Amino acid sequence: MHPILFSWGKFNVYSWGFMLAVAIIVAIFGLTKMFKREGYDPNTAIDLVIILIITGVLGARLAYIVVYQWQDFLMNPAAVLIPGAEGFQGLIWYGALFIALPVFIWYVRRKNYPLWNMLDIFAPFVALGYAIVRIGCFLEGCCYGNVTNSALGVVFPTVDHLTRFPTQLFSSALNFILFALLIWYYPRRKFNGQIFIFYLMGYSVYRFIIEYFRDNIIFYGPFSMGQVVTLVIFGAALLLYRWRKEQSRWPEA
Repeated sequence: MHPILFSWGKFNVYSWGFMLAVAIIVAIFGLTKMFKREGYDPNTAIDLVIILIITGVLGARLAYIVVYQWQDFLMNPAAVLIPGAEGFQGLIWYGALFIALPVFIWYVRRKNYPLWNMLDIFAPFVALGYAIVRIGCFLEGCCYGNVTNSALGVVFPTVDHLTRFPTQLFSSALNFILFALLIWYYPRRKFNGQIFIFYLMGYSVYRFIIEYFRDNIIFYGPFSMGQVVTLVIFGAALLLYRWRKEQSRWPEA
């Protein structure tokens, strides 16, 4: 693994942070083009990307603390909250969704932009950014898979010397595919909100399957915590699909 891509004196460039920066740049480039094509102010796309990154990382970190580090947080909040402090590691995607999405909705409503169309524009680039950041997870050596004898297995030296599934790369590849499908279907969508809903469905299906290969420590019966959450998201997406499909028969407010 290569948690540090390169160093310049005492300054280190970390793999995960570097790939996050790449994801942000790519997302801004793609979204500003989409905004211009759709007749919206491209500066708003940049504002929304920044908002999503800040609230997403915060939400993902808080979710990890609640699930895995609550006792550590009670003993030393700074050790798990402040970037760069001892013990700062671990993010949960669901936390990013549950915190960033409401803030995104609030900002879009405040700007008087059509919410469902905004969600459709952003959804493919969320998948693309996720795919890029997962490469950073692989280089960092986190979010690894179960032990395997498969030829696909790799060793994560920072974890142990066992051969494990590189679930980060599986996740990355599947999200690149999800991005391609969503961006292709965008101009063909039947109603506003369909791309966003398809993203939730696609992510849920991918994540439910990948959890069988990923190393997990929290289970509810036969399902991992990730699978339980994705089942909830998929169910909500199905209900949302039926509701939006019905609403699309009437003019947008």
